Amino acid sequence: MNVLDIQIIFGFLLAVVVGTTLGLMGSGGTILTVPILVYVMGVDPVLATTYSLFAVGITAAIGAIRSGAQRNVDFEKVVVFGLPSLLTVFLTRTFVLPLVPEVFIIGTREIHQAVVLMVIFSAVMFTSAVSMIYGGDLFIGTDNRRMNGRRGYAVVQGVAVGFVTGVVGAGGGFLIIPVMIQFFQMSIQRAVGTSLVIIAVNAIFGVLGDIEKLGDIDWPLLGGYTFFTIAGVLIGFFLSNRIPGGVLKKMFGYLILSVGLYVLFKEVVSLYR
Repeated sequence: MNVLDIQIIFGFLLAVVVGTTLGLMGSGGTILTVPILVYVMGVDPVLATTYSLFAVGITAAIGAIRSGAQRNVDFEKVVVFGLPSLLTVFLTRTFVLPLVPEVFIIGTREIHQAVVLMVIFSAVMFTSAVSMIYGGDLFIGTDNRRMNGRRGYAVVQGVAVGFVTGVVGAGGGFLIIPVMIQFFQMSIQRAVGTSLVIIAVNAIFGVLGDIEKLGDIDWPLLGGYTFFTIAGVLIGFFLSNRIPGGVLKKMFGYLILSVGLYVLFKEVVSLYR
C-alpha cells in the first residue's frame, strides 16, 4: 500500500466525520469537504468544489428525505429562502466563476486562482467558526413556522447563501441554520431538516453549473467519498438526540476554526516557495 492509498483511506474516514456533522447540525459538509479533498486526497482546488457539491448534495438529499418523512422540513422556508439561493448558485457557477482569471497579478507576484479560492474559503470558515463559537445559544427555538412578513429578508439571505455556495462550493448550512433558528425561531430539528433540503437543491444546481467538468472527475474516488459521507450522516442522525446542542455547536466551531487556520497557513506558505 503506497502513500496515496493511505491518504485516500484517511480521506474516506474523514468523510464519515463530514457526514456526521451534516446529520447532527445540518451544516459543515462542504466547508470541511473541500480541504479534505485538496490537502488529503490531492484533488485540484477548483475541481474539488464540484466534487464537494456532488458528494454533499447526495448526502444532504438522503438526510432531507428522512427529515421530510418525520415532518421536520418547513417547505415554505425552502421555497422563499431556497429558490433565490439555488438560482444564485447556478448563475454564479455558470457565468461568474468562468470570468475569474486563472492567475492574479499583484505587484510582481503571480497568484494562481486555486490559491485565491482557498484563501477565500478560509475566510468563510473563520466567519462560520466565530458564528458557532460566539453566536450565543443557537439551539433554542419555538418552532414558529410563519414568515411574519419577513420574506424580503429571507430572499436576501438566500441570495447570499447561494453566492457563497457558488464561489467556494460550500453548501451554506452554517449560514442557513442561524437564520432559521434565531430569526425564524425554528426548533433545531426543523432547522436541520430545512437546511438539508436547501443544501441538497443548491448543490445539485451547482453541479449542473459545472457540467463541463464532469469528464474530469475521478468517479471511483468521488463515489467512495460520497458513500462514506452517507454513512456519516446516518451516524449523525443517531447521535443528534444524545449530544447537547450548545456543546456540539462550540466543538464544531473550534474544528472549523482549526481547519481554516491550516488552510490559510498552507496557502500563505505556498506563496513563498
